[in-house]
Amino acid sequence: MADSQPDAPQPLYAAHEPIFPRKVYGKFRNLKWAIMIVTLGIYYVTPWIRWDRGPSLPDQAVLIDLASRRFFFFWIEIWPHEFYFIAGLLVMAGLGLFLFTSALGRVWCGYACPQTVWTDLFILVERWIEGDRNARLRLHRQKKLDVRKVRLRLTKWISWLLIGLATGGAWVFYFTDAPTLLVDLVTLNAHPVAYTTIATLTGTTFFFGGFAREQICIYACPWPRIQAAMLDEDSLVVGYRDWRGEPRKHSQEAEDGAPQGDCIDCMACVNVCPVGIDIRDGQQLECITCALCIDACDDIMAKIGKPRGLIDYMALTDEENERAGKPPKPILKHILRPRTIMYTALWALVGFGLMFALFIRSDIDMTVAPVRNPTYVMLSDGAIRNTYEVRLRNKHGEDRRFNLTVSGDPAIRLSLEGTPYSSITVPADSMRLQRVYLVAAPGSDAAQVERSDVRLWIEDTLNGDRAYKDTVFNGRDN
Repeated sequence: MADSQPDAPQPLYAAHEPIFPRKVYGKFRNLKWAIMIVTLGIYYVTPWIRWDRGPSLPDQAVLIDLASRRFFFFWIEIWPHEFYFIAGLLVMAGLGLFLFTSALGRVWCGYACPQTVWTDLFILVERWIEGDRNARLRLHRQKKLDVRKVRLRLTKWISWLLIGLATGGAWVFYFTDAPTLLVDLVTLNAHPVAYTTIATLTGTTFFFGGFAREQICIYACPWPRIQAAMLDEDSLVVGYRDWRGEPRKHSQEAEDGAPQGDCIDCMACVNVCPVGIDIRDGQQLECITCALCIDACDDIMAKIGKPRGLIDYMALTDEENERAGKPPKPILKHILRPRTIMYTALWALVGFGLMFALFIRSDIDMTVAPVRNPTYVMLSDGAIRNTYEVRLRNKHGEDRRFNLTVSGDPAIRLSLEGTPYSSITVPADSMRLQRVYLVAAPGSDAAQVERSDVRLWIEDTLNGDRAYKDTVFNGRDN
């Protein structure tokens, strides 16, 4: 018997094959167009929306003001110490992602992920310039670098760079006044950080949307590897009804009387897939659930006179029922199940909590930090003095005068550094640092014990609003 030849070594990485999706029409493609227009419109237009907050505040509706360390969102203003609002929104975003994934698979990836949205836009521009799938394939396989190929390539790349430039430019407008920054950018008077940020985002958008495309979804994004924990047998994902489509045929006529499935192996589902997979091979990590294969297959089924839905949103439980000749479950039964109800309840709970915290928060606030070095000072008359750094926040759009008082031991009196009065003016929508002294009379309980609980109060003299912070008074340790 002849010696068997050993298998040739396999490369560690497969060479990247560019994917050129074919144009497709249908309800899911139209939905993706609508979502792309809305999301890109929100991203590019939002920094230019004006919102009148008064003379002392920025009039940009959405602004991340790093200089003042505040976040403005229409009528809402988030201060640094209120970061829990941002954390709550991130928790809601995570729960929302879990909810949609458990119900509809990678629907976020297929419709609203920035990588998907910008890739769709780049492919649309590529199709306008170079033609549909077959024309782009011919251009890609053309070895000769003639004038036409150079012209088409340069036109496409310049268009992509302009989209990337608009993307980076829109991003920096969220961090400062957009009209002012635009003038500074054009006149070359903007800060170097702005130009660096725009250049970085232009380059990454150009590369990710134009060249990396599905590689980002498959290799760089961690979500395909996490989503399996979010799915169960009732999750609706894009699938192929192989019990109806197999065995495949290449024409409408059956050969030799053998049973034939509805699938004619036209490859339409593969040719429109933005990640280049064959959904007929079953669920795959690469699938982003964009449903374009459904539109392509439905179009072919209509042309050959077969029922639509050979490729469709379905669940594992549907497969079991349909193979047995039973109708699939109603969509609501797939969506309304314990897991999705739990995610919805948690999402709503966090949302209501944030809304409640937003509406009950006060327009005045303070923080108190005792000065520890030294913890106390003994005055010439035997009184004990403690020093505190108090930060007073005025969230109103006008100057307000705050009156400071102390409660606890009646032997403790309060005084402010730099003024003989117990009140101070805080400018509109700003924070003021004030040093406060608490002095305990000689022989009082507060002066004799090591620690005493006290409460500092501030009161808005205009409307009577009050806020407080608890702290401690350090006396002599006898």
